[in-house]
Amino acid sequence: MMDSTNTLAPTAITDDSDAAKRWLHQTQFMLSAPTFKLCPADTGREVAFAGRSNAGKSSCINALTQQRQLARSSKTPGRTQMINFFNMGNLDQRLVDLPGYGYAAVPEAMKKEWQSELEKYLISRKSLAGLVLLTDIRHPLKFFDEQMLHWAKDGELEVHVLLTKADKLKYGAAKNTLQQTRNQLNKLKLPFSIQLFSAQDRIGLDELSLKLGNWLALPEQDEPTDNEPTLAV
Repeated sequence: MMDSTNTLAPTAITDDSDAAKRWLHQTQFMLSAPTFKLCPADTGREVAFAGRSNAGKSSCINALTQQRQLARSSKTPGRTQMINFFNMGNLDQRLVDLPGYGYAAVPEAMKKEWQSELEKYLISRKSLAGLVLLTDIRHPLKFFDEQMLHWAKDGELEVHVLLTKADKLKYGAAKNTLQQTRNQLNKLKLPFSIQLFSAQDRIGLDELSLKLGNWLALPEQDEPTDNEPTLAV
């Protein structure tokens, strides 16, 4: 297991995607929380990944961290209803894999319960620095994607939208969808950025790595010294 007290991101990783990717490669599983109340201490910074059950969240996190099995997808989409936390060797810098949504076979009561949990998390979590919203480029921004965006707006969160599986479309068609989705997002009047992404063809990894490096960078006054623990236990 990695030492969770010494590895820190620089104050900002703004222009070196290779450095950002090396840093993300240190990511390790932290814990799974069945409810919002059981999430780890609301300190430091974290970035959440959200999307429909087939949007490619697990593939994205595994591609980012260069670890094939770090984030695992359920064989039955929509059945894994846990908030999964990962850290980069520092407990105060976290990636969060939120439960997938939009799967028709999930019981209605479970859907409502997790909609409530997701809303509470996005609006109330103080350490949440940004939301990465993944949506299949062939079917972008479905109803619940838009609901997540509205909650992000309520929580005053910046959103980075990934049009996943960009390798499934020709370049011209992918760029057209990118622009159409950007126009749709502009109407919501919330801070956002958007890009094409493919875990399979590694499209957009540099851009996404830099975005995470910026969001998760700790202010200088928050960085522990060599003699201080990263997180009080």
